[in-house]
Amino acid sequence: MPQVVQVVVYPAAPDGGRRVRVAGSFVGMAYTVIDIVEFLRGAGLEDVEPEDVVSAEWIEWRGGGPGAWVH
Repeated sequence: MPQVVQVVVYPAAPDGGRRVRVAGSFVGMAYTVIDIVEFLRGAGLEDVEPEDVVSAEWIEWRGGGPGAWVH
């Protein structure tokens, strides 16, 4: 999948949620990769799948990769 928007996933909060920004705007708290998929679909990337999120080089994971959901 080509890079269409800038996506930043921030480190996990104490409750395990991770803030997500898409194209510079806060879109919500993700608690799983599926949440990020839904945020990206809402931003117009309708064909994105969980495996795309896990392997995408165009997603900036701060404080751990797609497996880091615990503070």
